[in-house]
Amino acid sequence: MADKEVLLTPEGLRKLEEELELLKSVKRREVAERIKVAISYGDISENSEYEDAKNEQAFIEGRIMTLEKQLRNARVINEDEVDTNVVSIGSTVKVLDLDLDEEVEYTIVGSAEANPAENKISNESPVGKALLGKQIGSIVEVNVPAGVIKFKILEIKR
Repeated sequence: MADKEVLLTPEGLRKLEEELELLKSVKRREVAERIKVAISYGDISENSEYEDAKNEQAFIEGRIMTLEKQLRNARVINEDEVDTNVVSIGSTVKVLDLDLDEEVEYTIVGSAEANPAENKISNESPVGKALLGKQIGSIVEVNVPAGVIKFKILEIKR
């Protein structure tokens, strides 16, 4: 089975590359030093420092593998590919929540760089899926665990 394409904005690509570099150049060395120090304490069979360091090492190596795979399969969505007439990956969309009468702005990104705290939502999320392909003025209904949310698309930006 082919690996899934990872859609990224230029900013998302930069962040993944920076995280990978930090893990490889700094975090690996730090955890190796922690393991070395823990081993110097003697018997590692009941050494919690050693166990913690080994667990962190496994996490770091797993994250490095994940990031390398994502970067291998990355397709960068450049700003000039973003159409302001229709919602697409890379679009920033201002919507009116018709139930709350509240405006919200979302940026549609690939799942690898989604961050709800920054209103960066995945193209695979219920809201992201519902908005994709829609135009300004469209009313969009989104099925979410809490029920149905209705949005009116007010603006689409790059």
